[in-house]
Formats: sequence, C-alpha cells, structure tokens
Amino acid sequence: MIRMTFTKSTLLLSLFVFSTIIASAQTNLRWNAIAPGVWSAKVGKPDKFNFYTAAGLHPKIEALGAMPWVNFPLPENEIKASVIDGKTYLRFPLDSAEKIFGLGLNFKTVEQRGRIMRLHVDHYGGQDNGRTHAPVPFYVSSNGYGVLINAARYIDVWVGTAVERDSKHPPVVRDRNTDRNWEANPYSDNIEMLVPAEGAEIIVFGGPDMLDAVRRYNLYNGGGCLPPKWGLGFWHRTPTLFSDKDVMNEVKQYAEHKFPLSVIGLEPGWQSKSYPCTYEWDKDRFPHPEVFIDSLKRKGIYVNLWMNPYISPDGELYKKILPYTASFTVWAGLVPDYSMSEAQKIIGDHLSRHLLSKGVSGFKMDENDGFDDWLWPDVTMFPSGKSAEQMRQTYGLLMQKVTTDLYRKQNIRTYGLVRASNAGASSFPYVIYNDYYSHPDFITALINSSFIGVLWTPEVRSSPTAEEWLRRMQTVCFSPLAMINAWADGTKPWSFPTVEKQVRDIADLRMRLIPYLYTSFADYAFYGTPPVRAMNLIPGFNDPTTTSKGILSSTDNPYAKAVKQEIKDQFMVGDNLLVAPLFTGQKSRKVILPEGKWFDFYTGEYVGEGEVITVEPGLDIIPVYVRDGGIIPMMPPVSTISTEKLPIEIRYYGHKESSYNLYDDDGVSYDYEKGKFTRIKLSVTKDSKGVLKGDVNIPTGAQVWSYNNFSWNFMTK
Repeated sequence: MIRMTFTKSTLLLSLFVFSTIIASAQTNLRWNAIAPGVWSAKVGKPDKFNFYTAAGLHPKIEALGAMPWVNFPLPENEIKASVIDGKTYLRFPLDSAEKIFGLGLNFKTVEQRGRIMRLHVDHYGGQDNGRTHAPVPFYVSSNGYGVLINAARYIDVWVGTAVERDSKHPPVVRDRNTDRNWEANPYSDNIEMLVPAEGAEIIVFGGPDMLDAVRRYNLYNGGGCLPPKWGLGFWHRTPTLFSDKDVMNEVKQYAEHKFPLSVIGLEPGWQSKSYPCTYEWDKDRFPHPEVFIDSLKRKGIYVNLWMNPYISPDGELYKKILPYTASFTVWAGLVPDYSMSEAQKIIGDHLSRHLLSKGVSGFKMDENDGFDDWLWPDVTMFPSGKSAEQMRQTYGLLMQKVTTDLYRKQNIRTYGLVRASNAGASSFPYVIYNDYYSHPDFITALINSSFIGVLWTPEVRSSPTAEEWLRRMQTVCFSPLAMINAWADGTKPWSFPTVEKQVRDIADLRMRLIPYLYTSFADYAFYGTPPVRAMNLIPGFNDPTTTSKGILSSTDNPYAKAVKQEIKDQFMVGDNLLVAPLFTGQKSRKVILPEGKWFDFYTGEYVGEGEVITVEPGLDIIPVYVRDGGIIPMMPPVSTISTEKLPIEIRYYGHKESSYNLYDDDGVSYDYEKGKFTRIKLSVTKDSKGVLKGDVNIPTGAQVWSYNNFSWNFMTK
C-alpha cells in the first residue's frame, strides 16, 4: 500500500495545477477577417479535412465586397470555447427575443430556439432531431448574423435550452407545486455546442439583416448554382425497369397529352447491375444508349441517370477502385473513398467514358445519406485516413463536387438530385430529395433550405386522391426542381383525369415562368440570394410565431411543455412572388402579407397591405401574390427548352415605379462566369399625368440569346 500525505503547501500546489489545467482549456478566440463581413476563429487543433476542403471552396470575394459594410455582429467576450479531453465546447450568447433559424434541413420546424439536436447526415426519420439529409451546422439569427461550425463531425447543439450555473440572465426559479407559471423549459441565454474533435473553425457572417447574412454565407461558399435553363423545365422519372422503347413510349404519351417535358430520369434498371452498381448500360434494355439519348435530345429532352455510390464486383470499375475503398461494404458493394484524388479520377474517367460521352446530362445520386442499418458503420476505416464520421458528413458533398467537375471540364452545366449534402454546397447544381412523403413537411423543408445554402424539391410520387395530386403538383411547380418520380408506381401527370387540365395548366405556368425563375437563380449565383426563400428573410415580414403554454396531461404531456405556432406554409419565389399552398382538405387559408401593397398574380387585383388575409381559391388555384411594383417576365407555354428566341410577356402589378434586371445567357455553358451574359433592364415609370409606362433597355452591343419581342401587360387596372 502506498500512503500519501498532503501538507497545506502540496494541497495549494495541487489546486493551482488543477486551476491552471482548467484555465488552459479556455481559448481566447482571435477573430480574423477572411472576407468582407466574414470572420474566422480557430479553436484548438481543427481537423484539416472539413466541409470547405471537401467542397473545394472558391469564395466570391468581389461580390462580398459589394455588400454593405458591417462590424463584427456579436459581443466577442461572450463567445466561449474550450478543448477538454479531445472535445471542443462552444458557447454563443442569445438575446431574450432572438430567434434562431437553420441548423439543417428540418421538416417540421422553422424557428429552432428551444431545440436539442445532433447534426448527423441521415435519411430523415420524422423528427427534427438533427438527423437529416443536410445537417448543416450553420444558423442565422433574427439579430442579423450567421454562425457556421466548419467541422465535419456529429455536432451536438443545445439552442437556448441549457442554463449555465453562472448565466448572466438566469431564469426565474419557480415552484411547480404552487406556481402555475412553472415551465419545463426555462429561459436560456445561450447556444451550446459540442464538437467531438480537438478543435474547430468558427466562421461568423455579418448582415446587417438575416437575408444579408445568408447571402454572405452563400457567396463565401462560392455563390449559388445556376442550372442550365432546361433544368428548370418539367421532369419525369420512369419506372425502374423501363427499356429505351418504354421510355420513348412515355415521351410519346406526354406529347399526346400536351404536357411539357424537359428531362427524363432513368432509375436503377438502366444499369447492368444495381444495388451494388456497375455504372454500365444494360445491353438488353438499352442496346444503343447514344442513339437513344440523341433521339431524345433532338426532341429537346435531356437524360438524367440514377446511381448510388456502391460498386458491384460484376463491373469493370470494381478492380480499379478496390484499393481506394472502405473496410466495410454496402449491399456487398465497395464504398469508394471520394476524398482521395485517385478514387475521384478512376470514377470520373469511368463516368466520362460510359455516360457523359454518350450524352448523359446529369445524375440522381441516391443513398449517400443513411440509414444506419445498411450504411457503413462508424468503425469503418477509409484508406485516406478520414474517419467514418467525417466521410458520412461529407459523402454527398464529395460526390457533388466530383460529378460537377466532370461537366465543368466540358464547359457544360448539369442539374441533378442528391440525397445528402452539407455546408459548402451552395454552388453545386444539385437538389435534395428523399423517401419521406408528407406534403406539408415538404413545404417546411423548402422554406428551411433557404437558410442553409441548399436546394430542396417536394417531388411528386403518388397520391390517394385527385385533390392531393393537384395540390402536390401546384407546389412542386414553384420549387427549384419540378418533377414527377414514377419509379415505383408508374404515375403520370394525367393519372387523375378529373384534374388533368388543372395539372397541365400548372405545368404550363411553370414553363411560362422560366425567364423569372432563371433570373432568380442568376441572382443566387451572382449575389447569393436564395431563389426560394423563407418569409422570415423578407424585409417587412412580421413574424407571428407564438409560444403558448402546454396543456398538462399525465400521459401525453406530463411536463406541460409549451407549444409553438409558427408560419411554415408560405414562401417567396424570387423577389416578387409570394406562394401560399393549400393541402388536402383545406378550403381556405390565412396568408400573411409583408409590408407594402400586394396583388393577386392571376387577376392583378389588390389583396392587402401588411396584413393577414383569408382566401378561398378553389381547387384549381394555388394562391400566388405579387408585391407592388412587381415585374414578372413570362414566355409562351412551350413543351421543351430550345435555342429558339421567344417572345416575352412582361407582367406588371401595382402602381409604383420599379425596375427588374432580366437575366440572359446561352443557358448551357459556364461562359457566363467569363462575363458572357446580358442583363435586360425592364422598368416602369410614370409620366407627368401619372400614367405608367413600360420600357425595355438592352445594353448597346449586348447579345440576347433567348428573347425577341417584348410586350407589356399591366395587370392592375
């Protein structure tokens, strides 16, 4: 037995050493300006591999410099960081009325204060607990700033739920026995985060308002994506085992029913083997893929191919990629280490030779998100040395980069679908989708996507009723990607004959709005402004979110937890269109109008000014409203996107003078990045008698690729 004797001096020395250890864990953050309105601080030893190294980031410094000047938006002394036992602890202050948005692609909630999450790439499982397709560790505050934790780890977040013992603004102590105002979730003045790594990079984005903070975040990520113009048309994904003849018959049916069609998506059956995949054509179903693809392109229809990342032993890719794959398989297929340049080259060469060379226009990259019961476990070893955790958080991001770069090399834009994404993805031309299928939750996700620099589509797959079918079609046509996914059940736009006309009308409206949508995406690429955005990002929107006391129930709510009512069923498309969808069974709904006058999109009639209105539009209509001075350029309802120049109807709503910069380029290449684009100024002014007049100003010598005749339609009489 060893006996230790402590004197007063040794005890004091021990306490001194202990306090020194604790003090050394606390990091004094040094904030460095890394771009206009963007600051970075590093805690401990951050991982060399993070979201931005995975994405190969190229910030748009010039565009950031053109934004308003801002000071560092947070009290520096109230941001705390410590590294203890190989983990990084972070604390950020919250004001009492401050609201927090973002923190991943959430499906049920918009405002995140009061939530606890573990940000973990996974298929969405029905709860906003952080496990989702894009668990982006970025939040934006109603105080007009944003914060990103640039660490590809499973990050735990307590958003105004944890009360520190030494809190500057502690909650009121209440006795549940006697005080009816007792709360299960008392007030907290901080956001706490735990990063399971020896350090992390914190990046703060200034405003001065929320939209500007989001714009800075997107611009620092490289700006938003600008899809090819055909990508904004109407998409249809065919059943899994369709052959080339089946697809051509599907295209024929679209023409017979007079429905627009720009993209055909082929599901797993195009490959010789899938689950795991060969990335090689099935010779029976597609004996001559280049002939098949060319025949579709001559009709103005592009081909998108399904894939998942797992490599079959029955294809030529298997032996080549084997040295650069993980220690575990998925569906008995190899898991490529997409972080390695060797793996990227092998896969890139294969895709280029077998697919791009034959005219394939893009990919749907499936199953790079979850579930745990089939994805590689966290004990998996990758040859690059990256942990399984890091790979899971960035796998979809890496796949987006590799495939985007393939098309960049050819100076051809692509547009596709992906199941997993994360911070740094803004510039990648991919839209997230999933197998979850709640229509209201899809719209909530669409709203939330605008906070975190990703795109989301509420794709249409099936419906039990004609009403739901039409309501889903109405909303998808106002999203970043308008698509029917018939891979499992073979649905068609005309599957419900009683609403076939209404579905065709909304699909035609989608095509008519492409000039407006394309301009909105150009603003995303050049200025970082989300093309579809939450109402909370709109100046003059009075957020009516309320929290009411929960009803005590011994079984359902034993702690009488408060209930939050928030707006998650209306959104903006571009600068001028407010969309307020209805869901199955709804005959009427309330619409919250931001400040200023608003007008009905279909009639031009005045509907209200900064108020709440109730509308009963009927089944045929999805309510859409235009702000005063709103200019909406529209083209004819074409079936496909071609190089033909088309006439433009310029709709104007309201009474105030305004202008709009219609964007145009060749619609397919990256030449716009070299300055080969044109902004056509559409302006409305009043003459001396107050009469409105429309003007179209094409810069002298500027090229116009898409439009010829311009006509004005003043909708408000």
